[in-house]
Amino acid sequence: MKISDVVRHKGDTVVTVRSDATVKELLALLAEHRIGAVVVSDDDRAVNGIVSERDVVRHLHSGGAEVLDGPVGQIMTKEVHTCSFEDDLVELAGSMTERRIRHVPVVADGRLAAIVSIGDVVKSRIDTLQAEAAQLRDYIQT
Repeated sequence: MKISDVVRHKGDTVVTVRSDATVKELLALLAEHRIGAVVVSDDDRAVNGIVSERDVVRHLHSGGAEVLDGPVGQIMTKEVHTCSFEDDLVELAGSMTERRIRHVPVVADGRLAAIVSIGDVVKSRIDTLQAEAAQLRDYIQT
């Protein structure tokens, strides 16, 4: 299964935030969209970074409440692991587990095109396994 299959089912909407937005603004976006991470993009095309709830908590612990008024660019992860629509889902799942990351932006033609979460990957794998089990049951019963 390819990443494109996952995106086709879940949609390609990506919430982004500018690197100069405040962490408070970021938190409002996370709450509004009920998501755990946001792609940092200053032009809604390039992936400048990614910032998650974990990043906020880690920086609050080390920098105190002042972090909330600072820019997202100071707490974002700058080295972002991305994937393409053609990438294999099982390989991405392994990579996400190995790197201990929960969100991977999908890039097509050098532009941000979608985002895949570990939840999307797990749901897709479960759906595939359930479909295979149903096919086997039907085969055995007929």
